[in-house]
Amino acid sequence: MPKRAKELSAMAVRKLDRPGVHPVGGVAGLYIQVSDTGAKSWLLRVMVGSKRRTIGLGPHPAVSLKEAREKAARYREQIQQGIDPVAERKAAKANLIVQQAKRLTFREAAQRCHNAKAAEFRNEKHRKDWLGSLERHAFPVIGDMPVDEIELPHILSVLEPVWYTHTETASRVRQRLEACLTWATVSGHRSGDNPARWQGNLKEVLPNPSKVKTVKHHAALPFAELPVFMAQLRQREGMAARALEFVISTAARSGEVRKATWAEIDFDAKTWTIPGERIKAGKRHTVPLSSDALKILKALPRYEGSDLIFPAQRGGPLSDMALTMVLRRMDIDATVHGFRSTFKDWCRSRTNYPDEVSELALAHVSSDATRAAYARDELLPKRAELMKDWARFCRGAESGDILPLHTAKAR
Repeated sequence: MPKRAKELSAMAVRKLDRPGVHPVGGVAGLYIQVSDTGAKSWLLRVMVGSKRRTIGLGPHPAVSLKEAREKAARYREQIQQGIDPVAERKAAKANLIVQQAKRLTFREAAQRCHNAKAAEFRNEKHRKDWLGSLERHAFPVIGDMPVDEIELPHILSVLEPVWYTHTETASRVRQRLEACLTWATVSGHRSGDNPARWQGNLKEVLPNPSKVKTVKHHAALPFAELPVFMAQLRQREGMAARALEFVISTAARSGEVRKATWAEIDFDAKTWTIPGERIKAGKRHTVPLSSDALKILKALPRYEGSDLIFPAQRGGPLSDMALTMVLRRMDIDATVHGFRSTFKDWCRSRTNYPDEVSELALAHVSSDATRAAYARDELLPKRAELMKDWARFCRGAESGDILPLHTAKAR
């Protein structure tokens, strides 16, 4: 029978200062370990099945002699019941780590979701705006909440303050909330329904965005006034005036023109191919160039060290404001983007071209018919004819269409 250790008192334990491992009695296998520095800790040496275990019970005096004996007695009882306390403690620690990992905050989930979607953003501006909208509207409300605790009332507390005043922004925020919570669910950080989902969920408690938002259209010049305006624009000097003239001639967006490069122009094919990263739809777009559009390009100088067609004086592309200032100096109550509406109104009112032809000319691919055309040949031959007719109209070749130009002051 093993020798029973003498039971030490709390005072005797405190007085122990010889480095080593000392039995303290009271529970078989209970020891106090004294280090070379004098620090003390409790140990329980015990057989668990066929293995000898040394189980730490904590430091002395944080764990008193009484507490150490109680812990040691509990462990011995567990072992007699067939439980390995060391394995159980490791499992509990591992489970705690898993639970802590699952307790991700919404802010952390949004940042990880944003990183996962990085390849989807067309440019740096869109990448920053995606997370920026959540930083402005969602993080102050639910940013520090565990992502697995977010429910419908929390989503409403984010959206309701802006749903009726900035509906388009709120709608984007909702989509991004849904994406973040979907990411969290797929990644194992939450379970259950997505409270930011629209169909069958938020749709029942918020009005449809299309019913509450006020659509602000870009001011457009009536198409009947365009020939006179174009004649006046051609008389103006400067790179911004030529860029604006090219914008109107091609029905393109301001940014597509301002950042256009000579490498995108094929003078032989009479086309301008815009890369997908500069197109709102994200797909490469080919623009057939009329003789008037080509004439604008051929008259432009080329600058050494820059491939930009319309560079600013200090280098880099022109700003959107540079084109806007041309309109202001001409006292025209319209926006640069509004000339795309002018083009569309002319297509609908004065031509017989199918709608998908003008939609493709504007790089719109929202309808099934336009998508089908994109999948074939982008309707380039028909669009080339359309742009020729548009150039003729802009020159005032159709004399019956020319009306006096109304300036902003006249209105």
